[in-house]
Amino acid sequence: MPVTTRPAKFEDIPQLNELIALSVRGLSTEYYTPNQIESAIKYIFGVDTQLIIDGTYYIAETDGNIVGCGGWSKRNTLYGGDQHKEVEDPLLNPEHDAARIRAFFVHPDYARRGIGKQIINVCESAAVSAGFSSFELGATLPGVPLYTVMGYTAVERIDAPLLDGEVLGIVKMKKG
Repeated sequence: MPVTTRPAKFEDIPQLNELIALSVRGLSTEYYTPNQIESAIKYIFGVDTQLIIDGTYYIAETDGNIVGCGGWSKRNTLYGGDQHKEVEDPLLNPEHDAARIRAFFVHPDYARRGIGKQIINVCESAAVSAGFSSFELGATLPGVPLYTVMGYTAVERIDAPLLDGEVLGIVKMKKG
């Protein structure tokens, strides 16, 4: 199964939102309650269009189908889509800030096939080329094992409150 990556485009957003919902619903059931999953899809998970504008959000495809997505950011936001932000993110300084690894989702039918690792490698290489030497992310609980294998270490548990009263557990992780 050859998988290629390319930068995401605005035309991809409807398919990306479908993929994100499928991924969260299909891969989070052992970690979050149904209410947490639906709330997180509504209030946190989604496309961050700033990543597309910056050219730092990538799509993984096989046979013309989007099977994964993820990106990196030179901006301050740690996690969340457009619905989770109110203002444009300030830029980070690569001399002393960590690049953000952001918004990774894999279609459940393609999970555990190396797609997430492939996208992380693309993101880390691009961030290094932009001058960053360390990385930080806000991992969902199902993502922690992948990021741990990729060399990230947990530094803090964040209980993100959602607008409907649900709370989503996220783990802040670092590398480098």
